Amino acid sequence: MYQPDRELLRLVPKVLRARDFHLYLENGKRLTDLWLQGGRAVLGHKPPRVLGELKNAAERGLFTSLPHPMERRFLKALGEFFPDRAFRLYMDDSSLRRALAEAGYAGDTVFPDPAFSPDSISGTNSSDRKNNAAKETLVSLWRPFVEPQDDGEVQASILIPVLPWPLSPAALVLDKSLEASFPIEEPIPPVLLAPGTRALYDLAAKIRNPDRQRYHKIENALGERKSGEQSPKGSSWHRQGIYLTTNVNGEEYEALFKRFLEGGFLLPPSNSEPAILPSSMSKGEEAKLGELLGLL
Repeated sequence: MYQPDRELLRLVPKVLRARDFHLYLENGKRLTDLWLQGGRAVLGHKPPRVLGELKNAAERGLFTSLPHPMERRFLKALGEFFPDRAFRLYMDDSSLRRALAEAGYAGDTVFPDPAFSPDSISGTNSSDRKNNAAKETLVSLWRPFVEPQDDGEVQASILIPVLPWPLSPAALVLDKSLEASFPIEEPIPPVLLAPGTRALYDLAAKIRNPDRQRYHKIENALGERKSGEQSPKGSSWHRQGIYLTTNVNGEEYEALFKRFLEGGFLLPPSNSEPAILPSSMSKGEEAKLGELLGLL
């Protein structure tokens, strides 16, 4: 659901391969990936069981958009996260937004993102997001590993999950009362559904049994505040679960992007996306990241 700033991505040296939460560059250096393709690589870049499903589906030649039992399995996996909901699948985000627009919803809207706490939304680049967070309760993004909000929070009638695999189709999660507003979607190639299904089950297992490190140095850099609270000393970083956001924008964000890049970390190419703490980092990476976070 994102429109990355391609100009900032041009600053990244050529990437030869990716593994876990790291990018290996043509110049021999390595980056710790805090973008993770907007959250679609939240399980890492090469989860082995997911790649196995991709390989098996590809070897069976299942590239064509034809009906296949894998669609039912993918929807069952989504049901692990969203029981008693209806689903619609689309080939990509553009098709999903067109479906929203045709059903009478603003397909070009910047939808509320649970990675952003309401207090963290400021600045000219986030004005649309702030307005929608205040007024729009019908459609929202959904992300894993976001700490629970207030019990009185209104649950959106339409959720757009950020799925945990870059090749997964786009999905809408609907109140069943809205099913008739969204026609049945076109079939999705099983070569996309098979690894996406495996990724959903792997994500569900990690949510049930979290194995993420606790980053004490990063917590110290953020002032050890509770999730969603304003950082002390005017810090521009805000934390929601594994997600870090900043209200720095424009040329300031470009300078921040370059600073992190020089320090060995890839930030999101736009401040409309959250940085994501990997589930594992070395002590050296944690210390360096804490240092960089403490500078803002």
